Amino acid sequence: MRINTRFPVAVHMLALIELNKTQPSTSELMALSVGTNPVVIRQLMSSLKRAGLIETQNGVPGCHLAKPAAEITLREIYLAVQKKSDAPLFDFHANPNPNCPIGRNIREAMEAPLRDDQTAMEQTLETYTLKDVADHIARHL
Repeated sequence: MRINTRFPVAVHMLALIELNKTQPSTSELMALSVGTNPVVIRQLMSSLKRAGLIETQNGVPGCHLAKPAAEITLREIYLAVQKKSDAPLFDFHANPNPNCPIGRNIREAMEAPLRDDQTAMEQTLETYTLKDVADHIARHL
């Protein structure tokens, strides 16, 4: 079981855009940095653009941030790339045994703690910005 990587990849992409001042931030460049296919990057770019986090111009390679990095929270990035069909941070296993008293009751017993976990994670992400991430990376260049 793995939690999807769209969020960390999107942060990686946006940090590259923020820190890359020497060449256009193209999907090919981001794919090289992330270690993935440019198609994956373009799909995420589409989500980030819809969320108002990046801008592109027809005929001009690459993209840029739509607002200062200090105004982009990690929560905004997380919400921008999560698909409606995604499970929350934690999801329930599909087939607990309904004949077992634990299997029959585990979902209800875990709903509140997992909902609270999701809320806490999103609240924490709201306290960090893309600038925080970019500054940390810049200190290690």
